[in-house]
Amino acid sequence: VSNIDGGCTPDFSWGVSSSAYQIEGGWNADGKGPSIWDVYTHTPGTMPADANGDVACDSYNRLDEDLYMLRALRVKSYRFSLSWSRIFPDGTRSSLNQKGVDYYNRLINGLLANKITPMVTIYHWDLPQALQDRGGWENVDMIDIFNDYCDFCFAAFGDRVKLWMTINQPHSIAWLGYGLGTIPPSIKNPGISPYIVAHNLIKAHAKAYHTYDDKYRTSQGGLVSIALNADWIEPKDANVPRDVESADRALQFQLGWFAHPIFKNGDYPDAMKWQISAKSELQDLSESRLPSFTEEEKNYIKGTADMFCINHYTTKVVTFATGKLSPYSYDDDRDVLETEEPDSPTTAYAGQRAVAWGLRRLLNWIKEEYGNPQIYVTENGVPSPFPITIEDTDRIFYYKSYIDEALKAQNLDGVNVKGYMATSLMDSFEWMNGYNFLFGLHHVDFNNPNRPRTPNISTDCLAKIRSASSVESVSNL
Repeated sequence: VSNIDGGCTPDFSWGVSSSAYQIEGGWNADGKGPSIWDVYTHTPGTMPADANGDVACDSYNRLDEDLYMLRALRVKSYRFSLSWSRIFPDGTRSSLNQKGVDYYNRLINGLLANKITPMVTIYHWDLPQALQDRGGWENVDMIDIFNDYCDFCFAAFGDRVKLWMTINQPHSIAWLGYGLGTIPPSIKNPGISPYIVAHNLIKAHAKAYHTYDDKYRTSQGGLVSIALNADWIEPKDANVPRDVESADRALQFQLGWFAHPIFKNGDYPDAMKWQISAKSELQDLSESRLPSFTEEEKNYIKGTADMFCINHYTTKVVTFATGKLSPYSYDDDRDVLETEEPDSPTTAYAGQRAVAWGLRRLLNWIKEEYGNPQIYVTENGVPSPFPITIEDTDRIFYYKSYIDEALKAQNLDGVNVKGYMATSLMDSFEWMNGYNFLFGLHHVDFNNPNRPRTPNISTDCLAKIRSASSVESVSNL
């Protein structure tokens, strides 16, 4: 392992992450249109303590403070997202809001002035409400609408942005947004809608990738991918073949659902196709609830990513279980029983134990399954327990152990890990948890209108990790 400041290899990218709705605020400032999260959180009774992102960290008005924090962290990259409805208030190009474009130009230029590489997520859950009113991601028209938005972003920012992610966690959008209905747009159709939505998301991503390929790659020279998410899935008993098969099937249903078409052969994993087809037949349906791609679509989708971006937080344990046939459900289609990994430390987040070895196993699985792609860990982190204190020792333990395992995967296992993004730069709006769980390397006082930021002890820990020269030196910090 080489001894190089800024990481364990010269091109290793240490960074931090955030997303637009979680930090920006300015929900209706300077012509921004409403997103599905604006509308949802403004509905009384939907959120704990009626929390919303109207102001959040006020990053829209405090950009210089964010840049100061990033500069002080000495990170090499910053992953952030664009607010679709800040750029296109009604979701389409005809509504272009130049003040929104100006904001992102200031952010991108500020990062580059501080020698920080921008990693831009084009769509991180905050769909313009005007597009949800047209059916959202269940509407096949979204493929072209999203492509036009991406086309604009590539043209406007691509001269300076060289690392793109089209969509953040399509699994969460499909399953939580349209299956369980636990995040906006809060549609509960667990056996049908998630598959339709995922189908459209995959095709939308592929089209945007080809747009970049055809129009911008030669002149801009950037990389385009999609940010997927996965827990590591451990079989309850590795000596029981059925448990091993169940663990692999659970991974295919979560990560392979999107990664298999994009990184492998343009089609869904065989485990998904077989399971859902068999269940659909038993349910007396005339065809599988899982849509199919044409051969032309498979060829179009296959290979539409230049790097593998993975968001990871924890590990689960599974064993075989026969899922119900009625009502239809993606969850029951998997035929698994999922539980927490019992032997690892708990965290402030129920169900998110700190199982660092799971990250190493997941990275190795991605290497073997998808042909050793370049991998960026684009989210990884843990919330602080209450009461909030800047002495976030639990987070320090989490980062040290997880980064240690990522470096083992890179340096001992030969996994092509190219970067690691800690989640998150600062405390922010944590989706359905409001401000009850805070992931920040910097504490934000949300009771103060000036939103002062205070570095936690974990910021110093990450600085030491960044300059450590080996797996052993990270372990000994």
